[in-house]
Amino acid sequence: MKNAAFNLDKSTTKSSSWLKKKQAQPLKSPLSLFLILSLFLFVFLFISFFKITPNSLFSKTIADNPLISQCTKFQTLAPGEKFLWYAPHSGFSNQLSEFKNGILMAGILNRTLIVPPVLDHHAVALGSCPKFRVLGPKEIRVSVWDHVLDLVKTGSYVSMADIIDISSLVPSSIQVIDFRVFASLWCNVNMDFTCANDLNAQSSLFDSLKLCGSMLSGIDGNVDKCLYAVDEDCRTTVWTYKNGDEDRVFDSFQPDEQLKKKKKISYVRRRQDVYKSLGPGSEAGSATVLAFGSLFTAPYKGSELHIDIHEAQRDQRIQSLIDNSEFLPFVPEILNAGKKFALETIKAPFLCAQLRLLDGQFKNHWKATFQGLKQKLEVLKQSGSKPVHIFVMTDLPQGNWTRSFLGDLASELNHFKLHFLREEDELVKKIAKNLAVAGHGLRFGSVLRSFNGESKMKMDCSHQRLPDILLYIEESVCSCASLGFVGTAGSTIAESIELMRKSDVCSKS
Repeated sequence: MKNAAFNLDKSTTKSSSWLKKKQAQPLKSPLSLFLILSLFLFVFLFISFFKITPNSLFSKTIADNPLISQCTKFQTLAPGEKFLWYAPHSGFSNQLSEFKNGILMAGILNRTLIVPPVLDHHAVALGSCPKFRVLGPKEIRVSVWDHVLDLVKTGSYVSMADIIDISSLVPSSIQVIDFRVFASLWCNVNMDFTCANDLNAQSSLFDSLKLCGSMLSGIDGNVDKCLYAVDEDCRTTVWTYKNGDEDRVFDSFQPDEQLKKKKKISYVRRRQDVYKSLGPGSEAGSATVLAFGSLFTAPYKGSELHIDIHEAQRDQRIQSLIDNSEFLPFVPEILNAGKKFALETIKAPFLCAQLRLLDGQFKNHWKATFQGLKQKLEVLKQSGSKPVHIFVMTDLPQGNWTRSFLGDLASELNHFKLHFLREEDELVKKIAKNLAVAGHGLRFGSVLRSFNGESKMKMDCSHQRLPDILLYIEESVCSCASLGFVGTAGSTIAESIELMRKSDVCSKS
């Protein structure tokens, strides 16, 4: 014990001696002190020269920010008005679903909806929400903006409001503005670019709009009281509204442990009230423009992928908006064309068959779809007059029908008579011309207001390509099929036709 005590005292003595030596040394050499003082002086001068504040590191409030100047001018043109835009994607049926969600969000947040164009089929793809593999909100907004400019340049721009009739909602329930009008005013291009030649003639104009879109997409961050770019998407958030539940609770659908390990992801999905998060009193609520990413949602494993707002019993205004936007019909020109084809070309009761045969994602549904169609035709053959009239809408070109189920049907002339539409048919071309001239998208809400002497947008362009409307007329024909409808299982087009038939649009058009 004595030796142990002796050793401890000896160790402590050594340690104390070392500390005294260390404390006796100067803290830094003269060179180190000089470098530290120089660094502090540089940082002080840098901050003073550029007038950097802590807030400016997180929010762009610098006076010469081009988005600030554009926003300031825009706010004088439309004082007090606030806008909502989002990034549509995928096929038309998905885009229509997002459009309805855009209407709902604009109504809840009391914002003017920026009506997008119809994008080319799958020109912009979101990815897979169930697999937590999607384009982020910023990336998809940039992709959509770039594609929209391409639509304008090629004369292919068609507004969603050129195709879908929103007259029952505007202006009674929501306010809207055409994307082209908004972009030309917000981006301060001071000219009409609704016609392709206007944009093609000046590459500088195209570059200016591209840059403006990048900033509006939130690439450079939010801008105080000007732009709020929503970062939440289906990987992290399920939007709700006044459902009585606690805010920001975990959603029932979460990535499983296997997916977390395989994809090395750590997402947690929470249910958030959109009004509390993005409405008045929030940072987003004060911004002139609120930019969402995708607004696509669908039921999945007992929950919703991104938006779970099916009723709003505590808010009758929003409940009415939900009810009235559940089904939005095509514009009268399209509905009447479908009915005209049924009455004047088919001229008999008929069955509609919607068959997706080229899209690989429906391959697993083909057997069930064909089986259902065969059973339906057998019943009609036995009970009705012959031939049975069938309107066929399919993505398989007629030249490829040989040795297929459709080829077999076409050959049974005594039993079946097949009808179909093509893009080159006179009816289709005539309605496309009528829609191009009508310009429904430029007639709603604040669209035709003359801002600060700005000229009104053109209603038609002589050099514009005719819109591709074959699908919409086909759906309208199917809504009039009195012998029934057989659609491809899992197809959103089939779901759209079923909704049209349920709403009895044929008899109302």
